[in-house]
Amino acid sequence: MVSDMARSGALRPAFAVSADTVLLAAPDAELLTFVRRRLSAPYPGRWELPGCSMQPGEDLLTAARRGLREALGSDRSLAHLEQIAAFGSPRRDPRGPVLSVAFLGLARPEAVEASDGGGGRWVPVAELLARPRGVAFDHAAIVREGIARLGAAMQSSTLGAGLCQRDFTVGELRRVYETVWGAELDARNFHRKLTGTPGLLAATRKVTTRHGGRPARLYRTGSVTRLDPPITRP
Repeated sequence: MVSDMARSGALRPAFAVSADTVLLAAPDAELLTFVRRRLSAPYPGRWELPGCSMQPGEDLLTAARRGLREALGSDRSLAHLEQIAAFGSPRRDPRGPVLSVAFLGLARPEAVEASDGGGGRWVPVAELLARPRGVAFDHAAIVREGIARLGAAMQSSTLGAGLCQRDFTVGELRRVYETVWGAELDARNFHRKLTGTPGLLAATRKVTTRHGGRPARLYRTGSVTRLDPPITRP
């Protein structure tokens, strides 16, 4: 059946589409996200997530990566990027209807040291969410959604390794879990769980003493990405 709008030849209401990324890092057992200061209206002076409007012929993932490169100068330390949600409240942008397609990005620790230009900086997530009025649009809600998605996914996958160095110890991975979940885990049970799942972690021939103490074996993520049964979240 042809709609009344189609019969009349009327155009569909126009709206813009932006790709906005919750980019997380966890150096030194603190969860950080990258934001930049808005210089123009609306909400001048408030923090916003890295993002950009889609360009003709561009898909959403390409737009998200472009937004990250423009904000950070490079996406070389990006370990993971995935689409997680869409935010489309008609009042989310006072300039008019804008659909925000939200992405979750995970950055390795070296990303925090690499670049801090362009009015952007890494800020503690807890500090940002404690002052939501200082965040533009609905970006505080997007940050909360990204963290919730990551926390849930880490129960049954090795996604959290994207916040570690490429070669990591089991202890470093456990600290990532503790940072994201905000709870202490039993070190022995965690080590047994992850190293006891065939193919989950791939042991390298290297060890490290970067945290002091006895040398610890370095791992990378293996060919198996699912934890079954999953880790029980405290």
